[in-house]
Amino acid sequence: MSADEEQERLPESEFRTASEPLELLPLLKRVSRAFYLSIRVLPSSLREPVGLAYLLARAADTITDTEALSPEERLGGLLAFREAVNSRRTDGGRLDNLVSLSEHQLAAAEYHLLESVPSVIGRLSDLNEDDRYLVTDIVTRLTNGMEFDLTRFPPDASGQMRSLESHSELDSYTYLVAGCVGEFWTRISVAHTEALRNWDLEEMSAIGVRFGQALQMTNVLRDLAADLHSGRCYLPSEWLSEIGLTPQDLTDPRIGLAARPVLARGIEIALDHFSEAERYLAAIPQSCIRLRLSAMWPLLMGLATLERVVRSQYWLNPRVRLKVSRFWVFRMMFTSLFVVRSDRLVSMWIRRLTRRVRLEVNRP
Repeated sequence: MSADEEQERLPESEFRTASEPLELLPLLKRVSRAFYLSIRVLPSSLREPVGLAYLLARAADTITDTEALSPEERLGGLLAFREAVNSRRTDGGRLDNLVSLSEHQLAAAEYHLLESVPSVIGRLSDLNEDDRYLVTDIVTRLTNGMEFDLTRFPPDASGQMRSLESHSELDSYTYLVAGCVGEFWTRISVAHTEALRNWDLEEMSAIGVRFGQALQMTNVLRDLAADLHSGRCYLPSEWLSEIGLTPQDLTDPRIGLAARPVLARGIEIALDHFSEAERYLAAIPQSCIRLRLSAMWPLLMGLATLERVVRSQYWLNPRVRLKVSRFWVFRMMFTSLFVVRSDRLVSMWIRRLTRRVRLEVNRP
């Protein structure tokens, strides 16, 4: 068996090699959800840079969401964090204020993550120059998206409401906070995978962007009710005005039926992005089992989540959590091991989920 074939064997219990630092996966598992699964199944050479990128992005997101701090304090912490990542300086007072934010975190996982920021940033120096550039670049891009959130929308407890204005603004937003991740994922995968060297990097990066936007549109629709009650509406106001509604109207769960046209519009955009995500998955060679699984799992979970959103009459109720069950995830992962090498079976699975979402969208 060749070295490449050995790398692509189906994952063992912990998907860990002796060369991988022991602390990375446990930290990832504490602070991530579905995305942890994709990182865990990656080939060993990709786990370190992708895992570090995720941890840094998650830390930045934690700073952005710290409700105990004012928007000005959050923005200052975010900018200090971005400077630290780009300079890779963890000594002196550069991160003192950032780490002190951990005392405001009620969740142990977020507390531990912020406490670990200096060590995570220090690990960037262990990456090769190309990987380090890609990781710092994606963290910079993502923090730009978080900065947009902090400066565009009102403080959580202000009682004010603001929305995105147009479809083009929504498209730009989904690129800033997720689409760029698809581009990063593509470039770093090509750099570490001989079987992908024949990819057209620019074309596949563009398709990867659409993959990331598919997942973010799913998040936008799933989290819409909770975001509305925090004063943020990511559905464009121009969509709402076309059916005689305002963002504030959506805070009333009873308006769900009248607002379904904007939900359907968002679902259609997500499905259009997911069709590109399917192209992305199909372009990964069948021999690259780990890479295929790392793309397949979020794609399937995204479509299944869309189905739950569109089927629920409580999609505007912030107390209702619209997500796939843990049992569904484990069953999906188990089944995927038997179909991952077959483009035909994978396509059938994706198309079946897509049809079910479309049926619900078109249901009277």
